[in-house]
Order: sequence, then C-alpha cells, then structure tokens
Amino acid sequence: MTSTSLLGKAEDSCLLVIDIQTRLTAAMPVKVLDRLKRNATLLITAARTLSIPVLATQQYPQGLGPLEPQISEVLPPDCRHYEKTCFSCAGAAGFMRELGTLGRKQVILAGIEAHVCILQTAIDLKNAGYDAFVVIDAVSSRQRDNYENAIVRLQQAGIICCNTESIIFEWLRDARHEHFKIIAAMIK
Repeated sequence: MTSTSLLGKAEDSCLLVIDIQTRLTAAMPVKVLDRLKRNATLLITAARTLSIPVLATQQYPQGLGPLEPQISEVLPPDCRHYEKTCFSCAGAAGFMRELGTLGRKQVILAGIEAHVCILQTAIDLKNAGYDAFVVIDAVSSRQRDNYENAIVRLQQAGIICCNTESIIFEWLRDARHEHFKIIAAMIK
C-alpha cells in the first residue's frame, strides 16, 4: 500500500462514516448539518449500490448518543460498526485489523468533527499506508475556523480532499456504468 492514486476507485475503496451522532449533530449549525447529512447519505447509498464496504464509528455512544436516524437507516446490513473513546478510528478495538481484511487501500472519510476525529483518523490511515480521502462537503465541525484549519492541515499532510460528487463519479468512471443512471438521479 505504498502508491497513492489521486482518483477514487470503487474496487479499491471503502467508506468510513465517523461519529454522525445525535448529541454531536445537535451542536452543528443547521445548514452545515443539512449538507453533511445529505452528502453522507449520498455517499452511503452510492457505496451500497456499488458494493463498496461501509464502516461506521460512534464516539462514546453512552454520552454522545446513537447515529443520526437518517444515517443509520441507509447503512448497509453488513456495515461494520465500532464504538470508540479514542479520537482516531485507528485506535478503536479491531478497526485496523478488520480494515486490513477488506483488502482495499482507499478509505473515504465522512463525518464529524473535521478537526478532531476526521483529522486524526486520516493522518493515522496515511501513516499506516492507506490512501485517505476526506470528503470535505461531508465532514463538519461546530466552528467554521476549526473546519477550515482541519482542511488546511489535511492538505499539508498529503491527504486527498475531495467532494461528494467527485468521489461518486470517480467510483463510476463512465456514464456507461451499469449504475450511472440510478446514482446520477440521486445527485440531482
């Protein structure tokens, strides 16, 4: 896992949905939260359609609540779930071992908060030899300054920052893809 591809590849990707939980989302600005949920839902639905594995984490669910219903309702039945207290998903029990068994080197990240769990996870994944892609319109922080700083730090660390539509169309690659029309209709 040493060479980085700058484009997402469906056959080499997995989607990691990080901590989109009710108590955390309650602290997000409404417009930002709406964008986050809409784009995370699009990513999950596209991943399901394209048979891309999906993993989901919850940060201390006893205190921060369950996943947002809009998110949990679209997760695939075989979604791997991890509870954690560490900020980086890489520290969650069994996470890195199971990620390795997927045999996919691209990890597409969506969730909250950009400057804490997203940032730490992306850097840990890169350091472990994975290509981390942070979908910047599917991540957020409570404060805009923290979000903006996280994006700068991610870029400085060599993490690929992309957007929802870009990664979905990179997964598809061609308008002749058998699932293009279904997925394109979801984006409109």
